[in-house]
Amino acid sequence: MSHHTGSSSRGGRTGLASSRARFQRRAHEVRQRPLRLIGYAAAAVAVVVLLGWVVGFSPVLAVRSVEVVGVPDGEVAAIKAMARVPLGEPLARVDSAAVAARVAERATVADVSIERSWPSTLVIHASPRKPFLVVRNPQGQLQVVDETGVAYAQVSTPPGGVPTVNAASQAALSRDALSAAVSVLKVLPATLQKRVTNITVSSANLVTLKIGKTSVVWGGSDEPERKVAIMTALLKGSPKLIDVSAPSTPVTR
Repeated sequence: MSHHTGSSSRGGRTGLASSRARFQRRAHEVRQRPLRLIGYAAAAVAVVVLLGWVVGFSPVLAVRSVEVVGVPDGEVAAIKAMARVPLGEPLARVDSAAVAARVAERATVADVSIERSWPSTLVIHASPRKPFLVVRNPQGQLQVVDETGVAYAQVSTPPGGVPTVNAASQAALSRDALSAAVSVLKVLPATLQKRVTNITVSSANLVTLKIGKTSVVWGGSDEPERKVAIMTALLKGSPKLIDVSAPSTPVTR
């Protein structure tokens, strides 16, 4: 009976000691947890700082080359020169907006976007302007115009398939005046375009056409669809003159 009691006592003391040890371990872990968290946080901050330095300040990810895509080969060198991308500067710190703005100053470029190609290449995506018409200025020189009315290049002969428009004065070379000429060509159906023998721009509000033997006073770029519908109907009478500059009150004679 006494032997049994002694075993129970020793077992109780052993269990108590075991519980106390577990409690102490838990307490130690609880005390250590904030230290571990601080350590993890410090390590994370160090990694972020290191990465920030590598990306933004070190020569590891610096610009080593510049590529220009989307334009003819003959444009590449000029665009690179205008871009003035600083080689050796960290790629992440290149002012892409400033680079795009410099390239956009080139008359032959319609749109520009910049791409960072890691680890070390800056890519300039440039869209060239496309010829829509050629304008002959008062001096007889030929300038290529895109569909937004921008004159962007001088040529000796018009590109194939591009219509020619005559500018009656220097005022006719403004973007608004050329846009008026563009609006005419955009709206004219192919059957009528084939009959046009002359288009003259005098100002943004005065474009005139010669269709067969009929002179047409078109006016400006307003209501082009309405103008072409009225003009087409009036051409059936083969008049010498059609004035649709004010489409609400067209005139023929």
